[in-house]
Amino acid sequence: MTNQITMHSASVPMFTQMLTTLSRVLDKAEAHATSRKITPAALLEARLFPDMYPMTSQVQSTCDFAKGAVSRLAGVAVPRFEDNEKTFDELRTRIAKTHAFIQSVEAASINGSEDRDIELKFGGKRLRFKGREYLVGFVIPSMVFHMTIAYAILRHNGVELGKADFLGELLERSAAR
Repeated sequence: MTNQITMHSASVPMFTQMLTTLSRVLDKAEAHATSRKITPAALLEARLFPDMYPMTSQVQSTCDFAKGAVSRLAGVAVPRFEDNEKTFDELRTRIAKTHAFIQSVEAASINGSEDRDIELKFGGKRLRFKGREYLVGFVIPSMVFHMTIAYAILRHNGVELGKADFLGELLERSAAR
């Protein structure tokens, strides 16, 4: 067994951790809304600032970066999900579908993609990357951004979350060692 970091080991496990954590954060948000008798839509549609995406879109974007990255690095078509989630359950279903997809792609399809040409449209621009640059310089920061904004929106709206909620299962695994 090698200790070398591969494109798969640098992506799928991290994406899995982030998606699992995001789902747990949504559980806490839904419990908060229920216990405080807050309409779930108040949290789902909340934004940090009027020109930013709402919390629902932050979750959708986090999922889109995970499935898009795995697809592009593996050289397969990106699955299309409709952006029509309006409930906590629907968002958790999207996360679960994303998780199932990224787990279904063989590691061998992703490994060796460091120099793969990646091209996509983003913000009205055509972007071109090599695989490693795409993963490390674009996808990972983008996923962390959207997940952080979702967390911040919920925290700003009173959901009791801490750093341990953001780091999620990583802390649980480390504590169990």
